[in-house]
Amino acid sequence: MNVTGLVIAVVVILVVAAALWFFTQQRRRGERLREQFGPEYDRTVEAYGDRGPAEKALEARTERVKGLNIQPLSTEQSQRYGEQWRQVQARFVDDPEGAIHDADQLCGEVMQTRGYPMGDFEQRAADVSVDHPGVVEHYRAAHAIATDNNAATEDLRQAMVHYRTLFEDLIETREPVRG
Repeated sequence: MNVTGLVIAVVVILVVAAALWFFTQQRRRGERLREQFGPEYDRTVEAYGDRGPAEKALEARTERVKGLNIQPLSTEQSQRYGEQWRQVQARFVDDPEGAIHDADQLCGEVMQTRGYPMGDFEQRAADVSVDHPGVVEHYRAAHAIATDNNAATEDLRQAMVHYRTLFEDLIETREPVRG
């Protein structure tokens, strides 16, 4: 084999090795994000129509939230919000629509107290998905029902269940887990 052939072979090997490394890194990134975000990963990939841009968006969410000052609630705050939640749930029997509105407001207040910015709904849901990926689906479902002016009482009951799931996760007093 002559020198030119040897150089070409080395270049080809280096290109193949670089390509394998790149694809392995991309796969690992996807696995890490899928593990971190759970069902939110699939929802984001579907929304973007492609894994690459979706994964970049999820990484951007993570970086955004790292820059926020998200804090756990104190025991006193958690207890106070727990009592407010019990009042909201009790109100559901007599005024389902009002209780759903109050549940949404209370979840928003807890988020704000914890340090989440209170921009538009999609931004709030994206921010919450970083530290609470298991419940962001509940938040989205509850919000969809709450904004449906024709929601039946059973739908409103389901929204209350969704809000309760989110609320219970938000008032935990442990530090959020970040990767």
